[in-house]
Amino acid sequence: MVAQRPDQQRIVITGVGLTAPNGDSLPEFRENLLAGRGGVVPYETRYLGSTVAGVCNFDELRHQRRKEVRRGTRAGSIGVYCAHEAIADAGLDWPNVDKSTVGIYIGVTEHGNVETENEIFLIKGYDYDTQYWSHHHNPRTVANNPAGEISLNLGITGPHYTLGAACAAGNAGIIQGVQMLRLGECDLAVCGGVSESIHTFGIFASFNSQGALARHEDPAKASRPFDRDRTGIVVAEGGCLYILERFDEARARGAKIYGEIVGYAMNSDAHDFVVPYPERQAECIRLALGRAELNPDEIDIVSTHATGTATGDVQESRALREVWPERGNTLFNNTKSFIGHAMGAAGALEIAGNLPAFSDRVCHATINLDHVDPECEVPGLVANQPRSSDKVNHILNNSFGMLGINSVVIVGII
Repeated sequence: MVAQRPDQQRIVITGVGLTAPNGDSLPEFRENLLAGRGGVVPYETRYLGSTVAGVCNFDELRHQRRKEVRRGTRAGSIGVYCAHEAIADAGLDWPNVDKSTVGIYIGVTEHGNVETENEIFLIKGYDYDTQYWSHHHNPRTVANNPAGEISLNLGITGPHYTLGAACAAGNAGIIQGVQMLRLGECDLAVCGGVSESIHTFGIFASFNSQGALARHEDPAKASRPFDRDRTGIVVAEGGCLYILERFDEARARGAKIYGEIVGYAMNSDAHDFVVPYPERQAECIRLALGRAELNPDEIDIVSTHATGTATGDVQESRALREVWPERGNTLFNNTKSFIGHAMGAAGALEIAGNLPAFSDRVCHATINLDHVDPECEVPGLVANQPRSSDKVNHILNNSFGMLGINSVVIVGII
């Protein structure tokens, strides 16, 4: 039984705006997930050369002028696009919304590397003469940039900031939105995560040096979480932002409600720079379940974090088996197999891809799962084909990141 709170403390999702390598709206994204269509393609990156990546194809000029795109950042453009789409999806009377009551909370893995790399590459051609360094560099690289670009574009005068939480950041943005609404710091929260990661060669080069960059002759099959033949991470860009509101206010305006944030948790491994610690991951899951007053068997779908690395998938599988030791009705899937790892946007996108299951009661699959690694065996893992369920009332999303940051968000049906 889920925890019961006063209606003004119940936080619900009323709008979703996203861009992913296989879709620029929730309906398109969901359709491709159910059809098994991914978005990983061949990609060229500076110095490293040919690789694969999850690349978005949204229209940057749909909500921005060319001058704004040139002056700003890719992460900012992703954020602006997703925010506009979420606001429209929520059916808000935006011109009459008090913009001082809107908060913007955006999760990011990193920000500024792209712009710094580009400026250094540029002045290298001028013998490192810094007079050619862009005067836009500072506003482009400050950590609050993606949230700030949304604020400027939409005229939002409430608080805006980003949350650096590695690959747990998409969940962290949502959690922050929930907390600020409950505290009364805002009346609407624009929150989630964005990533421009494919535009920095350093991320590819670092994963490559680590032996954790995915390779495959068929780009569509490169991202292979839990598979015996996985070779590493496929880097992806993307974004997903939500409109969160208090339940009583959303109901009063007759809003469409996707679901309620019924539980969440964040903790730290305090163990290693990059190697996950399953005991702490399991603790984070249990903490979220406890706050939601749910038993593990009351979770219908678990959206896993698994990135396709040799150790990460094994460690998460151990955590999952600790919480769900026996096969029950809980189904497990993975979205990164379709689009790669969208870093700061990953958790937010993965929740979105599963939200329609409240209506259609279908768990999308993990694709490219031809031979499950015995160390990654998890009861109820959905491989290659979607699976129907008798009910979908609760969805749990795992997102874990470097330096041992863990996050879990649980969404419930209204």
